[in-house]
Amino acid sequence: QIRLVESGGKSVQPGESLRLSCTAHGFTMGYLAVGWFRQAPGKEIEGVACLSTSADESLYAESVKGRFTISRDNAKNVAYLQMHSLKPEDTAVYHCAALGVETLQALCGRPDIKSYWGQGTQVTVSS
Repeated sequence: QIRLVESGGKSVQPGESLRLSCTAHGFTMGYLAVGWFRQAPGKEIEGVACLSTSADESLYAESVKGRFTISRDNAKNVAYLQMHSLKPEDTAVYHCAALGVETLQALCGRPDIKSYWGQGTQVTVSS
């Protein structure tokens, strides 16, 4: 069965770090660009970070630049989102998606990305 499974989310305090994982099942993620997205209650979907197939190009939302790092291990069919200096406004359900695209903006800014992402993992940042 083709699916993406996100994991690693939990409740943390402001300033702490967390690493999320995205594991692909039933297909080879290495042929596709991969992205992390988040959605908080009542808010629009935000493309947090996207990464090219060979990991030589990345794109980040301004809100996470310098704090989050996207990476991938194609041999393991996994992508990661390392998050540092977490803030309460980072609280959201985080999803990953993998697609063949011409540009990373085409992935990070895709309006119908919900059709391609996994079930998500909850990240809560609160003191």
